[in-house]
Amino acid sequence: MGICRDDNTQQIQPRKRGGNRAVLFVYAMQGLENMAFVSNAMSLVVYFYGYMNFSLTKSATTLTNWMGTSFLLALLGGFLSDTYLSRFKTTVLFGCIEVVGYALLTVQAHFTLLRPFPCKNVPPGNQCEAADNGQLALLFSGLYLVALGTGGVKGGLPSLGADQFDDKDPKEKAQLSSYFNWLLFSLTIGAVFGVIFLVWISTNQGWDLAFGICAVAVFFAVLFLCMGKSFYRNNNPSGSPITRILQVFVAAIRNRNLPIPVSTDELHELYDKESGMGTEILQRSDQFRFFDRAAIVMNAQGTSSPNRTGSWHLCSVTQVEETKILIRMLPIIVSTIFMNTCLAQLQTFSVQQSLTMDTNLFGFRVPGASLPVIPLIIMAFLVPIYERFFVPIARKFTGIPTGIRHLQRIGVGLVLSAISMAISGYMETRRKSVAIEHNMVDSMQPLPMSVFWLGFQYAVFGAADLFTLVGILEFFYAESSEGMKALSTAISWSSLAFGYFLSSVVVEVVNNVSGGWLASNNLNRDKLNYFYYLLAGLSVINFGFYLLCASWYRYKKVEDVKQDSNGDKGEVGMAKITG
Repeated sequence: MGICRDDNTQQIQPRKRGGNRAVLFVYAMQGLENMAFVSNAMSLVVYFYGYMNFSLTKSATTLTNWMGTSFLLALLGGFLSDTYLSRFKTTVLFGCIEVVGYALLTVQAHFTLLRPFPCKNVPPGNQCEAADNGQLALLFSGLYLVALGTGGVKGGLPSLGADQFDDKDPKEKAQLSSYFNWLLFSLTIGAVFGVIFLVWISTNQGWDLAFGICAVAVFFAVLFLCMGKSFYRNNNPSGSPITRILQVFVAAIRNRNLPIPVSTDELHELYDKESGMGTEILQRSDQFRFFDRAAIVMNAQGTSSPNRTGSWHLCSVTQVEETKILIRMLPIIVSTIFMNTCLAQLQTFSVQQSLTMDTNLFGFRVPGASLPVIPLIIMAFLVPIYERFFVPIARKFTGIPTGIRHLQRIGVGLVLSAISMAISGYMETRRKSVAIEHNMVDSMQPLPMSVFWLGFQYAVFGAADLFTLVGILEFFYAESSEGMKALSTAISWSSLAFGYFLSSVVVEVVNNVSGGWLASNNLNRDKLNYFYYLLAGLSVINFGFYLLCASWYRYKKVEDVKQDSNGDKGEVGMAKITG
């Protein structure tokens, strides 16, 4: 859209770049973009069911598939940020794509010919009209352009903000940890506005207006990010991290017959001989020692071979450790997937629950899709408390800059998510008992039970998100090598992606195995409470798996390399990055 250019024509002194001033623009974009995204994540299930004539189950699976794709596409944004484009360029590009997606959805919502006649307006006895292929094509084109745009933004924007702090500087390293907490705060504030105002607009004023506001909000989000361009420390793409990882695999396989050296001095390492300053050199670890063969300098005869100097024959120890780090982090991300499967139920079935309950609050009818504002408000309240009180107190006892380690923070969130699912099962049991007691199982009228009873499950899960979401983001950024910060941060979003995809699978499997717990298209007859209890039990098992993964993980170690004036390696100090 030509909103801005990422050039270096304006020279800014290095001391003026980065820091808290630069990330203010990141917070602004994150809040506005998330306002649009979360409002739709909470309410699109209503649009699919009430305006596109999807069934309850299809509405839920369509939403979760779209959400999963959105987060999975963060990998594309992270890859482009590290390989070809700067994180700034990547974020601007995908932000513009997201605007186009919302514009298409606005057009379809505005013109009735572009969507089917709503089932709720069909006279009794007549068949409900399904969306035709053209209407579905327009719907999914808009939806997945939004998914592509928001995925790219999520892949580039958090790392762009984190790049504004030097983790080698003790003062800025502490600010980096705070950055991720305040990033969650900006996400939450944006989501609160989206869930309260945009959901109300879509419910009472029309979906075309709601989608149009989303398009305008993302446009201004990109504009705000561009306004801060002169303050940013921009990363220089260092080549494909995927290629570097493949080189380690290929070189290790080629050297599979060579013995693994005991001494690290027998392995190849590169030092920056041109910059005249320190660089990140990763220390050799004792896990996955097979890959150490990729860095063996000597051939089978014990001499250095000139034919083994190519990147696909010989890798540095840092490159090998970069690969090991990624492999070590994969079990951690896998063990957090199921928590996001539970989150998907709060955005689908819990919203559908709210449509059957009394939504009056002091004479004002609260849209059911606005109910998730409860965990968002709790998160917005807890983030400053966590940052200003918990972290300083915990830091005094643990000596860790973040108060507690990232893996400990993630574990707390997993426990809370299991508790949230147990509460969800109890509340659904109570809701069904009210329907039976008042003989309203097949009634279309709201039950005499306040929708705010569902607030308990949302509140506990909001606290779980505070611990786990930020813990994962900071863990992947801190543990990854300098050449794959954005891609690693994007991998953390993939936990959400696979959680949503797994949700669709779980719903289908449970329906088939249970004989239709969720298949009657009537929550008062469905056994959603059994489904929630099942998720709670599986969450406990998943937490046990996470404990095994976390105890097995080894934090990376970095050599602080100082070079002399000739560019040769000088004094080497060891710095353990403990997260």
